[in-house]
Amino acid sequence: MRGSVETNFLFTLGEVFRLIRVYADKEAARYGITRAQWAVLAKVEREEGLKQTELAEQMEMQPITLTRLIDKLCDAGLIERRGDENDRRVNRLYLKKAARPLLGKLAGLRAELTATALEGINPADAHRLLGQLEDIKENVRNAIQSPAGEASRKEQRYG
Repeated sequence: MRGSVETNFLFTLGEVFRLIRVYADKEAARYGITRAQWAVLAKVEREEGLKQTELAEQMEMQPITLTRLIDKLCDAGLIERRGDENDRRVNRLYLKKAARPLLGKLAGLRAELTATALEGINPADAHRLLGQLEDIKENVRNAIQSPAGEASRKEQRYG
């Protein structure tokens, strides 16, 4: 690895994320969907009955953008909106039967993408990397929630 952690860490992390997004978009197209549609399907699979507004919040997406994605998934017969029994202004999202086989194929695709990304990295190192990424995520989440300037006063603790 060339250069210092300070110089390369955020750039490399961002580049890895961008490349994975491009790769996932390319491969998801084999199944006639986009990576964003795949993400919506995966979220709804994990939590059927989710309100559309809750899903937009979880995905950090503008409601209008999510509405367009859901419209396409509804038109494709993969998701359905159902009204809420207690609040008719609310739509809840459910998978349709046709989504199940596609989600099975997408699970295989996710495994394929992961295997490609982790090629040449031994499983113990991959587990360690995942734990470290979780730690980084928590550090950044805590920094976002702390008062301005507090995070920058911490001393460096990495290697």
